[in-house]
Amino acid sequence: MEINGYEIKQGADLKDADLKDADLRGANLRGANLVGANLVGADLRYANLEGAILVGADLRYAILENTNLQGAYLKGAYLKGANLWGADLEGADLEGANLEDANLEDANLEGANLVAANLEGANLEGANLWGTNFEGANVKRTILEKKEESQDDKDIKIKELEEENKKLKDALKALLDT
Repeated sequence: MEINGYEIKQGADLKDADLKDADLRGANLRGANLVGANLVGADLRYANLEGAILVGADLRYAILENTNLQGAYLKGAYLKGANLWGADLEGADLEGANLEDANLEDANLEGANLVAANLEGANLEGANLWGTNFEGANVKRTILEKKEESQDDKDIKIKELEEENKKLKDALKALLDT
């Protein structure tokens, strides 16, 4: 596969490559060199980036759903607003990475290195964090679990739905009576 003049394959040398908004769904970039690559907004769903070197790569707003990033090197990578839902980051090195407002819901971060990473506002609901190193990481506003609705909130919603249902029934009855 070739994108923007770059050969996309396992072990490829894509240092400083401009792959902004590239469609890399399902691509096999295992062990690829993506140091300093521009992957802003790239779609990497289901891609294999196992052991890839993404040091200093720009992955802002990239789609990395269900991507294999096991053992990947993401030191200093910029992942602000990236969607890593269900991604496998087992053993990945994210030291100093910026994951501000990133979605890591249901991601596997087992044994990952997040030393000095910025996780402000990141969503880690359902993520596997076993053995993850968060030393010195910024975890302000980080979401670790879903907030349960209170019974009062549920009762208000039920009442609103019942009122809407009554209005719809009355409107339907008025239509049928004419």
